Amino acid sequence: MNPRKFDFIALGRAAVDLYGEQIGGRLEDMTSFAKYLGGCPANISVGAARLGLKSAMLTRVGDEQMGRFVREALAAEGVDVSHVRTDPKRLTALVILGIRGEDSFPHIFYRDNVADMAVAPEDFDADFIGSAKALLVTGTHFSTAAVDRTSRTAMRHARAASTKIIFDIDYRPVLWGLTSHGKGENRFVASDSVSAHLQSIAAECDLIVGTEDEFHIAGGSTDTLAALRRLREISRAALVMKRGPQGCVVFDDGIPNRIGDGAVHPGFPVEVFNVLGAGDGFMAGLLRGWLRGEGWERACTYANGCGALVVSRHGCAPAMPSWTELEAFLARHRTQAKLYEDAALAHLHRTTTGRRARPEICALAFDHRQQFEALAARTNAPPERIPAFKRLVAEAVQRVGSDAPSAGAIVDDRYGRASLFALSGQGLWLARPIERPGAVPLEFEVGEDAALTLRNWPAEHVVKCLVTYGADDPWTLCDAQEKQLLRLQRACHATGHEWLLELLPPRWEQEGGGALAPAIDRLYARGLRPDWWKLPPVRDPVQWRSTGICIRDRDPQCRGILVLGLDSRDEGLKEAFAAAAEEPLVKGFAVGRFIFWAVAEEWFASRIGDAAAVTLVAERYRHVCDLWRAARSPAPRASGQRLMA
Repeated sequence: MNPRKFDFIALGRAAVDLYGEQIGGRLEDMTSFAKYLGGCPANISVGAARLGLKSAMLTRVGDEQMGRFVREALAAEGVDVSHVRTDPKRLTALVILGIRGEDSFPHIFYRDNVADMAVAPEDFDADFIGSAKALLVTGTHFSTAAVDRTSRTAMRHARAASTKIIFDIDYRPVLWGLTSHGKGENRFVASDSVSAHLQSIAAECDLIVGTEDEFHIAGGSTDTLAALRRLREISRAALVMKRGPQGCVVFDDGIPNRIGDGAVHPGFPVEVFNVLGAGDGFMAGLLRGWLRGEGWERACTYANGCGALVVSRHGCAPAMPSWTELEAFLARHRTQAKLYEDAALAHLHRTTTGRRARPEICALAFDHRQQFEALAARTNAPPERIPAFKRLVAEAVQRVGSDAPSAGAIVDDRYGRASLFALSGQGLWLARPIERPGAVPLEFEVGEDAALTLRNWPAEHVVKCLVTYGADDPWTLCDAQEKQLLRLQRACHATGHEWLLELLPPRWEQEGGGALAPAIDRLYARGLRPDWWKLPPVRDPVQWRSTGICIRDRDPQCRGILVLGLDSRDEGLKEAFAAAAEEPLVKGFAVGRFIFWAVAEEWFASRIGDAAAVTLVAERYRHVCDLWRAARSPAPRASGQRLMA
């Protein structure tokens, strides 16, 4: 039999979750909300993808901004979106949620005639369903005649292709019209008609997963054993009952006289922060083991571990753990019950999930402020000329970056605000400075409370901070600067931003680069873990290797290093790139004045116009990209072949 393209296809809900950020209050009193991907099948797809499975989503989204968000969020996680259809007539589903307490999680479903409830048989074919080892269906997508027909059509294709059918009961009474909109958190309302409906599905399934309440509705009885026996009468599916901190019980064959006589797989008791999404995390972990044939012991360990991690976090899809994180938790889970206080796990979660791959970055840095102010003063140009020139540089970045996924920029907010906004949302790697230029010890241009400012920055903006710092600086200076950097790191973590630390040792230390590794090591010892480093153009490969070793030892999850240009000239930059390219952690460069300064001087003096400035900057930018690519891949090229940015 040919290998299947997907481990599983998830059919059904794909929505936007708006999570209240004020914990412990009524939904009525919440004033700000975090936007996440949501919906049971979408959450499971993301969770499974993070654990290494190949998942695909079968659903619809609206032809609007939230629909594009759902599609992009799924794709960014590695979920196949080839069968996420755009519905021109319906809006993307929405849920508003809050965390009131350990047992209260109010939420309101906005699901009246929404896109994912209009998914239809014409949105897929038998070949697509047959390309997966399994099809995942959920209770909600049997709650109307239209989606019931769609789900059953997919199940028929699955049976014909010997594709396993997994049923997540996912019972939400409000979505079956059994309770009012304001009682969206209610998880159980008895209904003979719903029980009969679910039993007609169960007969066709290979795996059925639910909570005890969900097995009550599926089995038509609040006596758990009676409900399980009813399901066993009509289905040979493996039944997996989720029991929260107690773990889960598997009934692979007959139903015993006591729940505890089933195959019990103990859970991981942890302090609960948010139960929402825990069941989806459980399912993702279960599928990791079940679909790979690892046996119930491993599958349920993965499932219970994922559930424990998810209940300790805000959100559903974003709370799903990575495989690296799950392995770390399982290796030492008994040492920490309050997972939200586990800094090591939090770091692993932040650095191994939800990140776009950036194997190479070729960034044009034009966040300079003082230098442009001096140039404007020297040429008697009004201050308005600075933002105008930066817009031309941004146009050059767009011109080069239109066909270059590695393109990026570092742009300031003071003079480059319009440029920054023009470059946002285009897939470029973008960073934005937060330091006050020239301040030693470090000061933030935005004031002391960086978190308040960063809440207004788009999540795609990497926070860049330049610090003049040497390991041999006076202790009081080092301590003051390290405390500022720790404040910044906390602010970035609180607001979901990556951050880049540009380390500039004193001039005398830059000559050989020997002071970089000691300074970096000291910063790590203080608890700093920047996502990116931006380091001077050292020309000694040995120094780059020692720097790389230091970073890998201290933080294996570091995203990488960018080489800055300083006042390098062509040959100097070539040498620095050649030396740096031998270190795998170096992902590219962030060069500025080497690219645009000569052009800026000509433009500010009115010796060239806008069009010429854009062309010249773009040419210089491409030239530096060529230098970097030649250093990274020094193999000879055919005559006339050009390296593109």
